[in-house]
Amino acid sequence: MFIDNVVITLSSGKGGAGAVSFRREKHVIQGGPDGGDGGRGGDVYFKVDKNTHTLSHFRGNLHLKAKNGQPGGGRKCYGKSGESLEIIVPPGTQIIDNETDEILLDLLEDGEKIKFLEGGKGGLGNVHFKSSTNQRPTHAQPGITGVTKQVRLELKLIADVGLVGFPNVGKSTLISVLSNAQPEIANYEFTTLTPKLGVVPTDNYSSFVMADIPGIIGGASEGKGLGLEFLRHIERTKFLLFMLDIANYRELFEQYETLQKELQNFSQDLSQRGFAIALSRSDALSTDEVIQKTQAFLNEIGLKSNETEEEFHFEKPAYVQNMDEYDIKKPFFVAPISSISNLNLNSMKYALSQVVKKVKIAKEEEL
Repeated sequence: MFIDNVVITLSSGKGGAGAVSFRREKHVIQGGPDGGDGGRGGDVYFKVDKNTHTLSHFRGNLHLKAKNGQPGGGRKCYGKSGESLEIIVPPGTQIIDNETDEILLDLLEDGEKIKFLEGGKGGLGNVHFKSSTNQRPTHAQPGITGVTKQVRLELKLIADVGLVGFPNVGKSTLISVLSNAQPEIANYEFTTLTPKLGVVPTDNYSSFVMADIPGIIGGASEGKGLGLEFLRHIERTKFLLFMLDIANYRELFEQYETLQKELQNFSQDLSQRGFAIALSRSDALSTDEVIQKTQAFLNEIGLKSNETEEEFHFEKPAYVQNMDEYDIKKPFFVAPISSISNLNLNSMKYALSQVVKKVKIAKEEEL
């Protein structure tokens, strides 16, 4: 089961109480106090593990607690410290205060381990309260209570390219052809019920990660369909690939305009992410129909084809930006594709690899 949003309560351990004890041994006339300190309560840690891909293991665990510290003993014996609680989460998990919605932690790197809640200190034993005026202290400190916090864990997948499109436009088929992912594929809407990640190799040394989310429909930003629930998974993507079904009853421009609107309503930042457009299922139409629809769509979004009408080729992108003059406000390319016949898949794959590298470099320079 895929779970990407869960609310849990976390508690660090309470410190152990200090001991009230007096040395009582034969031939020791004035033994005095010897109560030891209580042990420290256990801390709460978050640890990132790339082998974990969901938050489903938290289902049913509504309150997780670190162990309490043990009380001190006689002969100045310290109590045992409480065992810390280590919470394993997948990369891309955000820890959010459930009351204020403040993002407390954003865990991205595999192996990262961060202390979240500190355990309570152990109380001091009565040995600490001996003085010239109080030779027989009969009190010790109680341990300090641990910290309890209710948090919301949200998983946002980390990918380079996020697929955006209506249901049943070929997103799952594309990611299954380009990568090692094996999503469910069927001829009905909403076959994708959970996000999928796939690694797309471009050569022996390069690859990028592609994310497929459930289809978005008009009104997704208002809660319709499944899109809103999973749009958070493309918030981290560096680049978006709009999948428009060229053989769909919806016009290409209608699909494009609806998707842009839903992204903008969900997140202003996401709507300004760099993007490209793939016109899927081009094998379902004749070459002339594909060319005609592609040219009409380019005109509607105010772009000119790289070639004249007479030179327009079916088996190549209809529009491609110059990488050196890359304008994030325009699609990097517009290309008719087919996952069945592999039309333009190789050229699209390498174009995506190029633009992802450029975006990465740009982000590093900003930092």
